[in-house]
Amino acid sequence: MVMHRGESQTFGDAEVDRIFRALADATRRDIVRRTLGEEATISALAALYEMSFAAVQKHVSVLEAADLVIKRQQGRERLVRGNPDTLRAAQTLLDDFELIWRGRISRLDTLLEEDPDDSRR
Repeated sequence: MVMHRGESQTFGDAEVDRIFRALADATRRDIVRRTLGEEATISALAALYEMSFAAVQKHVSVLEAADLVIKRQQGRERLVRGNPDTLRAAQTLLDDFELIWRGRISRLDTLLEEDPDDSRR
């Protein structure tokens, strides 16, 4: 499966898998949500969760590998910000799946609404 990212870029199956695996975890979804509005240091993020700094850093690494966040260094700090472009691309894929399923449900509804007597003629 190929998911378009903008006009010329696409996601392959492996990239789509990385994105949705990363988003499958509640802590990672929360990190993305928090960093979409403003950048945060990994230290500031670690203070928000009842887990070690190393565990939060690992969550950020998973998100960065999926291109859901962008990490940059500023002095001694590592700043993290959410990547809305990747989230929009994931939303586009979900929208495509929704259209497929709505079409299938519509066809199923049509089949179920057919008069059984009409099908014997």
